[in-house]
Amino acid sequence: MKRLRRTTPRNTALALLALLAVCAAGAAVLATPRAQSAYRGLADFARVLTHVERLYVDDVDGEDLVAGAIHGMLRTLDPHSSYMTAEDFRILEGDTRGRFGGVGLEVGARGEDLTVITPIPGTPAERAGLRPGDRIVAIEGRPTREFGIDEAVRRMRGEPGTEVRITVGRKGVPEPFEVVLVREVVRVESIAAELLEPGFPWIRVKAFQDGTAADAKLAMERLGREGGGLRGVLLDLRRNPGGLLDEAVRLSDLFLDSGVIVTTRGRGGVEIARYEARSRGTLPRVPVVVLADAASASAAEIVAGALQDHGRALVVGTSTFGKGSVQSLIPLGDGAGLKLTVARYYTPAGRSIQAEGIRPDVEVESRDAPEPDEETRLLESVAEKDLPGALAAPRGAVAEDDGEPPIDDYQLRIAFQILRGQARAASRSSGKAP
Repeated sequence: MKRLRRTTPRNTALALLALLAVCAAGAAVLATPRAQSAYRGLADFARVLTHVERLYVDDVDGEDLVAGAIHGMLRTLDPHSSYMTAEDFRILEGDTRGRFGGVGLEVGARGEDLTVITPIPGTPAERAGLRPGDRIVAIEGRPTREFGIDEAVRRMRGEPGTEVRITVGRKGVPEPFEVVLVREVVRVESIAAELLEPGFPWIRVKAFQDGTAADAKLAMERLGREGGGLRGVLLDLRRNPGGLLDEAVRLSDLFLDSGVIVTTRGRGGVEIARYEARSRGTLPRVPVVVLADAASASAAEIVAGALQDHGRALVVGTSTFGKGSVQSLIPLGDGAGLKLTVARYYTPAGRSIQAEGIRPDVEVESRDAPEPDEETRLLESVAEKDLPGALAAPRGAVAEDDGEPPIDDYQLRIAFQILRGQARAASRSSGKAP
């Protein structure tokens, strides 16, 4: 958007009258009552702006007033639509590159609350003990309900070495408390990977940014060679706030050789885009388990939903965040832009992700490891009930495995047990040794 010059009340009013003339002409062409009503409202806006500039007790800046009006208009739509200054746009670019200056918090909207989706590992936010589900009540003393997500993110970003004071509300804590964070350069490596045991790589996807799918493929191929071949993949999308749609599609495509991955639908349910899998580059068809939780959002939900709907993976964990809307970035000039929600995501089976999320096939809450007898009962029930195609076997059959790797993460341990059971069933049905 072009920057506005400092204006007098008369100049501002004249400019708005000219705008009204153009808008009225557009309304006449559209000839819809709603459009005419909206454009008539601009006359009230022009009159209010004139009175504020002429009569308000202090001097005002016309640019700030107009920008505030734009912000207020977009806040009536949804939490993800916003006006982006040139600085906001630079922040967005930093997110997709995986490098920016800030505190390391991924946030989203839950009702009217600005909520922590996840603190990024190794950042000031994680070191300060912030948790998923914490509410950011205020930033530098200003209530976050006064502005949207993008402005909140901008206020937490800044030059490395500078401080930002946030007020946090936490379930189970009677009163909000303040945390002072020192900003630093935040670098996000989107993939972490290791072998749980030979043949079973654990691929942790932290965010979807440039190169995420390619890095995941390289990691799986490398760990497959190190482990003597792939027997199963554990794809961990927990605490993944999302990111680039294209990267989510590419990651899903690694496991699918055909079919729809995700569709987007706009106003009136009209399909805008359809993304489909291709056979080229598909990884070997081995069992896949996807780990997800309430902090898995947006692009992470696209992957979980696509693999679940195609029967390509079992989703284990808890229901996901439910951020299923599509934002389009519309340039307005001078580096500024409009981020506008234009569509919703739908899984291959036609399920809307928005506000619903992806429900797991096997629900496993995150908690400390239970007593051995309780854990044994849970593992037995999961293996018997939820492993598709598993052959009937006596309880002692599990003893053929040569031990479990020590895994402190309870959800991960359960998911790995399921994955190994699936791989065992697949080996038996194909006549291969387990």
